[in-house]
Amino acid sequence: MLGEFPLIPEILTDKLRAAIIFGDMSPNSRVVEEEIAATYQVSRSPVREALRRLAGDGLVLREERRGATVAPISRRDMDEVYLCRIPLEGLVAAQAAAGRTLAQLDALALRITVLEQAASAADIRAYFHANVAFTDAVHDAASNRTAKRLLDGIGKQALRYRYLAYRDFPHLIGMSVEGSRGIVDAIRAQDHAEARRLTEQLIERSWLTLRDCIAEDPV
Repeated sequence: MLGEFPLIPEILTDKLRAAIIFGDMSPNSRVVEEEIAATYQVSRSPVREALRRLAGDGLVLREERRGATVAPISRRDMDEVYLCRIPLEGLVAAQAAAGRTLAQLDALALRITVLEQAASAADIRAYFHANVAFTDAVHDAASNRTAKRLLDGIGKQALRYRYLAYRDFPHLIGMSVEGSRGIVDAIRAQDHAEARRLTEQLIERSWLTLRDCIAEDPV
């Protein structure tokens, strides 16, 4: 079995996280260790470790006697995530503008190019991945380890909602590209107030567009 290799839990976590984000594992569905082990041809040990990590991400719930389930999607959960995420992302964008390097600006420009290519191809999953990579590049430019650590946790919980927004409201992709360009321009100009404003505005628009279509009770 592949479970003896140290990277297997990390790889398995990534695969299960993607299945949850893209809806291949439905909200509230049971997560059966034996089935996952059989599907990915690993022992149950890396499965348990992957589920532990996903529980830490807020994507899996683990309860005594009930086992593990995929976390529900609800308006309340989305609101809690975004009310934390918006000001933190704004802070990080402002710090990126204040301290970015030329190499970091080049990395952001490359990410914008990939965003534009995915948007032109109307490939929603590719755009989602490109958008996550762009966000990561802004975080890197901020050089704030504490904020990055906090956003890594909140961000993983937000991934399902980010993907749903692009899938259900494709017009948000064009808005996202335009907003991301503006954020990079503000970072390049070292206009930290504008970088913060544009970042918070862009994320808030996506949140408010999607939230009315999410049930108040968990689904």
